[in-house]
Amino acid sequence: APSRSSADPVATALDAAVGHLVRAVTAVAASNPVVLVDGRSGAGKSSLAHTLVARWPLPGRVQSVALDSIYPGWDGLDEGVGLAREQILVPHARGLMGVWQRWDWDVGAPAEAHAVDPALPLIVEGVGILTPATAGLGDVRVWLESPTASRRQRALVRDGDGYRPHWERWARQEERHLQRDEPARLATHVFAVP
Repeated sequence: APSRSSADPVATALDAAVGHLVRAVTAVAASNPVVLVDGRSGAGKSSLAHTLVARWPLPGRVQSVALDSIYPGWDGLDEGVGLAREQILVPHARGLMGVWQRWDWDVGAPAEAHAVDPALPLIVEGVGILTPATAGLGDVRVWLESPTASRRQRALVRDGDGYRPHWERWARQEERHLQRDEPARLATHVFAVP
């Protein structure tokens, strides 16, 4: 059936990427594979993760965690990735229940806790999730590459004026991640998003 994305090049690119990832997840041949999705702000990580959840090829439920719910504030990229590794990815790999706390951006403090079931598949998406310390914990590892102008426009439309004053501050943390971790080299799949 024709996709609604046919007139939207971003949606078309993400739809094609999800098609590849559905096959990759199936090829893992495990009941609880882990998918890591990285890319700079506005690259399409959340949209890709939501679409992958909707088209998940394995029976049962898939868990999805966005690092935007974990980063402890506008200077917390590295800390958020560390928390995701220690509280979600490592326990999942060991067959243990993981527990992470949502960061409440409005009050600037941790909020309620969420459990991650090691028996279920898992998608973790967010800037910084592909590092040498996390790559071995992901069966399918994705890097989304997208031009700065497009990313910025999408991110500011999505998050509005609350993000605008922090764009450069966050971008500097992304740059450090790219220089230090080379996430595209750690990915099993690299997709271009217009």
